[in-house]
Amino acid sequence: RTAGIAVTTRIAMWSGPRAISTAMMRAWENRSDTHVVDEPLYAHYLNTTGSDHPGADDVIATCDTSWESVSRGLVEISSNEIIYQKHMTHHLLEEIDRSWIDRLINCFLLRSPPRMAVSLDRVTPDPTIDDTGLPQQLELFQRECDRRGTPPPVIVSADVLHDPRGVLTALCQAIGVAFDEAMLSWPSG
Repeated sequence: RTAGIAVTTRIAMWSGPRAISTAMMRAWENRSDTHVVDEPLYAHYLNTTGSDHPGADDVIATCDTSWESVSRGLVEISSNEIIYQKHMTHHLLEEIDRSWIDRLINCFLLRSPPRMAVSLDRVTPDPTIDDTGLPQQLELFQRECDRRGTPPPVIVSADVLHDPRGVLTALCQAIGVAFDEAMLSWPSG
């Protein structure tokens, strides 16, 4: 807190599909100082693309389908907490303005593209390059490098699986938050 003003750390983890993004979100969710936001642009993506995803009608009916109001909320949330946003890069459609992203601490979660493609092919019939989220992830990564003048944090899913403590500790250090041991355990219940 600074002079009565809430200081919020807003972390955006940009991931393609099949890259342990849910496990990473759960690690942050285990922290008592963190609120997570799960795929906030999903309803807009489903509503705009008409993609045949399980539960699409329910997601569209119960979630905000306006990328404008969603993005505003993501950068205007104010609390003493860390706000961890799990983003799927393929949800970042071309018409979505990117300027709000500059107000976040942007990080990237990658999986080996050949392994991701094989896994994605099992759940998405005839996936396209846009379904992988790789073009959008590259675009965002280049944007962050240009904005920051240095590469943003990049996490490789295989490294997280091999050394969760080491990778999560390094990530926390890179974004300026203390590592929390709770990140290594699954919540009960």
